[in-house]
Amino acid sequence: MKIKKILLISLAGVAAITLVAVMVVKQQSGYTKVLTGKVVRQDLATIVSGTGQIKPKTYVNLGATAMGRVTHLYVREGDQVKKGQVVATVENVQQEANVSGQKAAIAAANTDISAYQAAEHTQDANLAHAKADLEQKRLDYERAQGLYHAGVMAKQDFDAKKAAYDTSVASVSQAQAQFNQAKAQTDSARGHLRTQEATLRANQDLLNKTIATAPFDGVVTNEPIREGETVVEGIQNTVGSTFMTLADMSVVTAEVKVDETDIINVRLGQTVDVTVDALPGKVFKGHVTLVGDQALLRSSGIATSQSTTGTEEAKDFKVVVTLDQGSDELRPGLSCTAKITTAHKPNILTLPIQALTLFDPNAAPSKDKNAAPAKAKSNPVQGVFVAQQDSHGRLRAKFIPVTTGITGATEIELLGGLNEGQEIVTGPYKILRELKNDSLLKRDTVKVNLSSGASS
Repeated sequence: MKIKKILLISLAGVAAITLVAVMVVKQQSGYTKVLTGKVVRQDLATIVSGTGQIKPKTYVNLGATAMGRVTHLYVREGDQVKKGQVVATVENVQQEANVSGQKAAIAAANTDISAYQAAEHTQDANLAHAKADLEQKRLDYERAQGLYHAGVMAKQDFDAKKAAYDTSVASVSQAQAQFNQAKAQTDSARGHLRTQEATLRANQDLLNKTIATAPFDGVVTNEPIREGETVVEGIQNTVGSTFMTLADMSVVTAEVKVDETDIINVRLGQTVDVTVDALPGKVFKGHVTLVGDQALLRSSGIATSQSTTGTEEAKDFKVVVTLDQGSDELRPGLSCTAKITTAHKPNILTLPIQALTLFDPNAAPSKDKNAAPAKAKSNPVQGVFVAQQDSHGRLRAKFIPVTTGITGATEIELLGGLNEGQEIVTGPYKILRELKNDSLLKRDTVKVNLSSGASS
């Protein structure tokens, strides 16, 4: 009897639970569970991303300018160098000997010039003496002329005075010629000296080419050569022609590639956040300083104008970002990601991007559940489904066309159609795609909570 009573009670409980379940299902039949969100006011920014590597704005491959064996490498990879600092030398015995010999020749030429200048001064003095003697002889000759014409002086004495005067004139001409010769010898010696000095500059240049110096303050980023190896003059980056690579890290850039679909929004001066894979958690501020105008093939990095293949593939464009401040932690070649802010609007109305859908408000819904699916919408418009209560307090979907503006990561700008705080349907995508106007809705609170938790 007791067992029968327990069995009856159990059956009654199962019946009650079944009745409640049937009533709940019946009550919820015709409702569509949806995720909802709200139109909110916030700051919104459009971000374009690109990946690439850190590069110095100024760098140089310091190449060999003379052939020979490397005798000294004064710096190593990673060392800091100053402008004008000697970083490497090539054997230069012959060049040093040529410079020393030419310096000796110049010293001898200077001695010769001094001797010629002394001879020039001597001849100048002789010329002055001859001119003074000529003046004396001229005065004697003029007095002799007066005395001779007056009949006081004998013709023999007059002829002697005249001969003395003529001899002085000849002596002045001779002294003048000797002075001019001495001066010409001095000028010739000076000309030879200038030739010797030009030869010295040429020899010094050849010697200087065996000594490599830093063209600016920077850091050694690559050193492919070792002491004792032979370097040759050649094209940049060929084996054996480069001592090292120097980079000026005072101005650092990030050279990244941006997808062709995003490049039209990138402009000079736009702000950028640069993150480096090797420095997690650090963000470097910068701005766009160059936007490439040549498309690059994504697979090879070759410009499309240089490609010989006719295969269509995705393309990128080069964008150079200059960092506002450098850092000792940055190294050339580090992988980085640049997030370029192409648009920014503060305190604007926004809605979740996933809430947008295409819907034809004029399409009449089918009342026959077994009818064939309707044809594709002929004139769909962009809009959202607003979740609003009807006169009986039930939640229904109402499609409202909207106009939008800039796009953020998960939000989009609302330009018109809705007001702040209105509740809108945001998903799931499959339900949103098939949702009809005036459909009964039920908030999927569990999924909403999970979604909001993840987004925060």
